[in-house]
Amino acid sequence: MTIQDSIKPTSSSQRITSMDITRGISLCGIMLMNITGFGLFRAYMDPTNQGGATGWDLNAWWITSMFFEGTMRGMFSMLFGAGVLLFTERSNDKTPGISVTDIYFRRLLWLLVFGVIHCYLILWDGEILYAYAIVGMFAFSFRHLKPKQLIIGVAIFLLFASLINVKDYFQTKQKFEASVKASERKTQGIQLTKEEIAAISAWDAKVGEQKATPEQAHDEMAARQKGYFSIVKHKAPENEYMQTTFFYRQGFFDILFMMLLGIAFLKNGILKAAKSNKYYLVMVLAGYAIGLSVNYWEANAVMADNFSILSYAKSGMTYHVGRIAMTVGHIGLIMLFIKSGWLSFLQKAFGALGQMAFTNYIMQSVICNMIFLGYGFAMYGKFQRHELYYIVFSVWIFQLFVSPIWLKYFYFGPLEWVWRSLTYWKRQPFRRM
Repeated sequence: MTIQDSIKPTSSSQRITSMDITRGISLCGIMLMNITGFGLFRAYMDPTNQGGATGWDLNAWWITSMFFEGTMRGMFSMLFGAGVLLFTERSNDKTPGISVTDIYFRRLLWLLVFGVIHCYLILWDGEILYAYAIVGMFAFSFRHLKPKQLIIGVAIFLLFASLINVKDYFQTKQKFEASVKASERKTQGIQLTKEEIAAISAWDAKVGEQKATPEQAHDEMAARQKGYFSIVKHKAPENEYMQTTFFYRQGFFDILFMMLLGIAFLKNGILKAAKSNKYYLVMVLAGYAIGLSVNYWEANAVMADNFSILSYAKSGMTYHVGRIAMTVGHIGLIMLFIKSGWLSFLQKAFGALGQMAFTNYIMQSVICNMIFLGYGFAMYGKFQRHELYYIVFSVWIFQLFVSPIWLKYFYFGPLEWVWRSLTYWKRQPFRRM
C-alpha cells in the first residue's frame, strides 16, 4: 500500500455534525441571495433596476439587506476555511504532511476546474468554487497559526478590504461632483474643456454600468431567451470579468478573511458547538447589535438617496464590518439551535443538505437556469422580486427532503463522489450495501 492509499476521504463517523448543519443552512441562504442574480437584470443590490422597488418587493430587498447580504456567503467561506484545517490535519506517521499537501492541492485544482465549468457552461457568473480554489491555496499557509493570531489576520485583511471600499467611495464622489460641475457649466452655455467633457462621459459610463435602462433590460432578456450556445457566448465576457477583475478586486479578501475566521472558530471549538450557551448568546447579542446597526444605517442611506450610485458607494465603506458582525451573530444562533436539540428532524435534514453541499449548490444553479434561461422556460426578468422567493422556498423543501433520502443509499452526493475520486486518483465507494 502506498502512502497516498492510506489517506482516505472523511468517513461518516469523522464528520462534525454542527458544521454540516451550518453548511446546509448557509447553502439555503446563499440561494436566497443568488436568486435575484439568476432571475433579474442588475437587481442583486439595486431593486430599482428590475423586479420592483415598492411594497413587498422593497420589503424583500430590505430584509435580505439587513439580515442576509454577505452573511450566508460568509458562513460558507468560514466552513471552507475550517475544512482546510480538517483536511490537512489528517497526516500521521504513515501519511506525512507532504502527501496530505499534495492531495490537498490536487483537490483544489479539481475544484477550480469545476468552478470554470460552473461559470462558463452551467452559466452562473456568481459562482464561488473557482474563488474558493484559489483563496484556499493562500489560506493553507495560515493553518498553523493560533486563534488569536488568526483573528489579527482577519482584522488586517478586513481593514484592507474596507479601505478599498473607502477609496472607491471617494473616487466615485469625486467623479460625480466633477460631472455635476461640468454639466452646470454646459447648461449655462459655457464651452467645456476636454477635462470637463471627459468628466461627464466618465460619469455617464458609470451610470450605464450600474443603472439599467428599459432598453438594456429588454436586450438582456432577449439575449437570455435564446438557445444554450448563444447564451454561453453572450455571458462569456461577464463570466470572465467575474472570475478575473471582480475576484481579484473584491472577492479575494472578502473570502480570505472569512476563511481565516473559520479556521480560528474551529480551533477554539465554536464551530463544533463545544462552547457554553452563554458564550454563544454573547456572540448573538454582540454580533447582531453591531451588524444590525451598521446594516440599518447602510439601508437607510441608500433608500434616503433613492438608491443612487453614490449612496451605494457610501454604504460600501462599512459593508464588511456589518457582514462579519452579522455572520458571527448567525453562527452563535445556529449553535444555540443545534445545542438545544429542537426540531431534530430539521437539523438532520440541514445536516444532510450540508453534507451534499457541492451537489446541492450546483443543483440550485441548474434548476434556476432551467427556469430563467432560453433553453428552459425563459422566465428571466418576468418575476417581481418578492415572487422569486417562492422558487427559493420550493427548492429548499425539495433539497431538504431529497438529501437525507439520498444519503440513506449512498455514501456521498454524486458530485462529492466525483470530486473525491478525482482527488484521490481512485474510485471511491458510492452505494451503501
